Amino acid sequence: MAIESNTVPPPKPTLPGFEHVRRTWNNNYQSYAARILPGEYYVTRNDEGVHTTLGSCISACIRDKVIGIGGMNHFMLPATDAEVGTLKASGQSSATRYGNYAMEHLINEIMRNGGKRQNLEVKIFGGGRIMQNMTDVGKRNIEFVRDYLKVEGLSVVSEDVGDVFPRMVVYFPQTGRARVKRLRSLHNSTIVSQETSYIDTIKAKPITGEIELF
Repeated sequence: MAIESNTVPPPKPTLPGFEHVRRTWNNNYQSYAARILPGEYYVTRNDEGVHTTLGSCISACIRDKVIGIGGMNHFMLPATDAEVGTLKASGQSSATRYGNYAMEHLINEIMRNGGKRQNLEVKIFGGGRIMQNMTDVGKRNIEFVRDYLKVEGLSVVSEDVGDVFPRMVVYFPQTGRARVKRLRSLHNSTIVSQETSYIDTIKAKPITGEIELF
């Protein structure tokens, strides 16, 4: 039976560092859901969802399938085709380093809070070609995340990537359930504007320092 709006339970505390992330009650799922924007990620051990809207960007949804801790990121490579190469032992491009940064933050946070590398399962979403008159940013993002996961020895259990439409994604780390809604508009100005602004931001704010996986 659905919980009435006046009896919605209070949200459980977030993990340290995620207190700023907005969470709202969703009657359809009978749980709270945290919304993340481009460049953000969220990890939880609670029975709650994480959701975002993707155009050219990628979201990796990763969890420890034994203890149910996991989360989602939302990122894009800030580079042209000429700047993006395959992962190499040395001389990685700044764009590849940015993708590494986004993935490693998510994985490290899961493992820092009790997750085990051997128990991780991954789902990937996004990478649509929604920006007209631009190179296929989404394709580069898909290629990057697949190469990254292959190099790190992490397998993808499911995915919904590519094509020409944006997506809304909701992921429940505790169970691994993911729901995807394909948005059938080829000219979604809100998402294009959001991602264009995101590209400008990450170009102006380069990644500094190095991150290593546990």
